[in-house]
Amino acid sequence: MLSTPVLWKEKMTLRSIFLVSLMLLAGSPAHAQQPVYRFSPVNQWDIPKTAAYWNPIIQHVSEKSGVKLELKIGRTSADTTAYVLAQEVEFVFSNHLFSPERDKLGWKVFGRRTGPALQGQIAVLDNSPIRTLADLNGQDMVFAGPEAFIGYRVPQAQLISQGIEVNPVFAGNQNAAFAQLLAGRAKAVGSNSVLIDGFTEKQGTKFRILWTSEDYLDLALMASNKVSAKDVRAVANAFTNMHKSKEGALILKRASESVGLDTDSHFLSATDKDYESYRRFYASAPIAVR
Repeated sequence: MLSTPVLWKEKMTLRSIFLVSLMLLAGSPAHAQQPVYRFSPVNQWDIPKTAAYWNPIIQHVSEKSGVKLELKIGRTSADTTAYVLAQEVEFVFSNHLFSPERDKLGWKVFGRRTGPALQGQIAVLDNSPIRTLADLNGQDMVFAGPEAFIGYRVPQAQLISQGIEVNPVFAGNQNAAFAQLLAGRAKAVGSNSVLIDGFTEKQGTKFRILWTSEDYLDLALMASNKVSAKDVRAVANAFTNMHKSKEGALILKRASESVGLDTDSHFLSATDKDYESYRRFYASAPIAVR
């Protein structure tokens, strides 16, 4: 028969092993809680369309990268950018962060979506009596929002440089801006060339283009400096390799179809240098649109 001291010793040994095991499990990376990063794309479409496009994409990226992303968007483009500036998100798809002040926040470009360079445009309906920019002086002009770089800041800078004052109306997103123009609530619209062409193709609406800017790349995939280099690399690789797999290519195709984008659209690697045209704009832009 075992003596009581031996039994006590065995119990203490087992208890010690159990406690050490718990400590090891608690400290194990496999059991550590993975961070959830918020991803905020600018509102190119209304909220249902934005969610329909992005949710399948970021779910795929999360699965392939091992880095959990969740969609965070506001009611308007300005609301979404407010989340970004308040440091409530870690990844963005945006071109709202290249001004001198926002450059200091430390966001870094790691990718972009395929597609042609964009131009800012000022347009009226094809049957409008307005023929020149000067005809817009004192008129209502609709834009997606004050944060829209190519669709608002670039056209507005051109108007200011020519001494033309319009009454800006902000619709919240570009589809709503087109709707207000069609409803007669504004005489002209500021947008980018791809969205105007896409709206024409999808809705059959004909525009007269009064002015077109220089080229700018489309929105950039960017990461906050709060995100580890390892997680940024993993997310970047998942985005840029997505179209190379059958599953990823199908998700991209369906997402693009849901919003009227080119069904071959996918993501490429990019760097901050690819967006120097934005910084050149801010170097000479009127203070009112910086």
